[in-house]
Amino acid sequence: MLYLPLLYYRDVLFHKKLRSIAGSLSLNRARIVYDDPIADDVGRVMALVGHRHSRQIMAFHGAAAASQHAILAAAASVPYYQPVIPQQDVQPDRPIGYGAFGVVWAVTDPRDGKRVALKKMPNVFQNLISCKRVYRELKMLCHFKHDNITSYVVTELMQSDLHKIIVSPQPLTSDHVKVFLYQILRGVKYLHSARVLHRDIKPGNLLVNSNCCLKICDFGLARIEEPDEQKNLTQEVVTQYYRAPEILMGAKHYGYGIDIWSVGCIFAELLSRRILFQAQSPIKQLELITDLLGTPSHEDMKSACEPARKHILRKGHKPPTMAALYTLSSQATHEAVHLLCRMLVFDPTKRISATDALAHPYLDEGRLRYHSCMCKCCHTTPAGRQYTLDFEPVCSQPFSYAFEGELTSLTKIRDKLYKFVMEQQHKPNRVPLCINPNSAAFKSFASSQCAQPSELPPSPHLWE
Repeated sequence: MLYLPLLYYRDVLFHKKLRSIAGSLSLNRARIVYDDPIADDVGRVMALVGHRHSRQIMAFHGAAAASQHAILAAAASVPYYQPVIPQQDVQPDRPIGYGAFGVVWAVTDPRDGKRVALKKMPNVFQNLISCKRVYRELKMLCHFKHDNITSYVVTELMQSDLHKIIVSPQPLTSDHVKVFLYQILRGVKYLHSARVLHRDIKPGNLLVNSNCCLKICDFGLARIEEPDEQKNLTQEVVTQYYRAPEILMGAKHYGYGIDIWSVGCIFAELLSRRILFQAQSPIKQLELITDLLGTPSHEDMKSACEPARKHILRKGHKPPTMAALYTLSSQATHEAVHLLCRMLVFDPTKRISATDALAHPYLDEGRLRYHSCMCKCCHTTPAGRQYTLDFEPVCSQPFSYAFEGELTSLTKIRDKLYKFVMEQQHKPNRVPLCINPNSAAFKSFASSQCAQPSELPPSPHLWE
């Protein structure tokens, strides 16, 4: 069951106070403190120092003289601490999902006994392209530091994903939709500020916990934004149902707009509990899009290849039927449909950006709820809730692809990959981890494979 952390009201004026806070959050980003009866001491500590070595951390937290430096030093002094785990709590390691480039297992972290997700990437050195892709993904995961984005290979085990929630009987209120959409766009804004295109945003790649906290995962197809429009980019990206029209029409170059289109499709799916554009082939997919958006103008199709433009024009003129979005559900309010229409625009240059979408009034309540009782960037203190100065942070520096010029052979990439993994493994204050070959599940883990071609979505239509 999904539950939204509740906002408690102490007096009649509290609701008005929340509204004024929402306005402040979206306008001046000021630091705000207000009374909050919820005070989670453990949550504050873990938000400050992270979940690693939580038992040692909480033991030291009770000592008045303890500091973060002392905690980390103590953790480092016991590098192979292994907690006593009650036998009845031990869960078997097992695969929980797989895709085109990897398989994810639920395993137990021996450092603290917690269940975590471990991604296995088979066939890394099969060819130069797959090898580059893995190296790029690992570099990205170590570069990103954001609450709504998963971390390096071993990460927190999330309880579900947005696809499973959408197809389940779990009720989704307007508050659920706003909180989910806010977190998705918050993560996408961070990625785009790092000059990274995710290129495979879909409900299955949005992990969710029962407290509605959401993380974007699977960066196997991600790459840096290419400013040179003369350079061709692959069209083998994005699951078909969430693929932007410019990719469906054979565009050789695309930008951040493809991620925003995917988010728009997910937004509509959250409202209606069904896929917005569900077709059996890329051609049919494109026709469903034009049925809703209408026939695009020549200007809107400037990035499309000539055969795709001719195909659209042969179909005759279709008027837009965007008013149909109001019938998605009773939650499709005017503000919701307005934001959705800004995302589902045929011309990617006219599509709303993640930053502008976050400033839309529809998301004010989602922002308020997330930062009032869900996020790790704000803290509850005895004096009240202490808000961060930056509710939607950007990446401190763009992700650099400078290293790719050196990846000219499998041998070079293998050496660089090994060196990179060793650097991550032996970072200060980090207990090294390795796979246990004596585990009962080791053989199954070692032989687990990613999805087969027959299980993957159809490839883009070959227009030429």
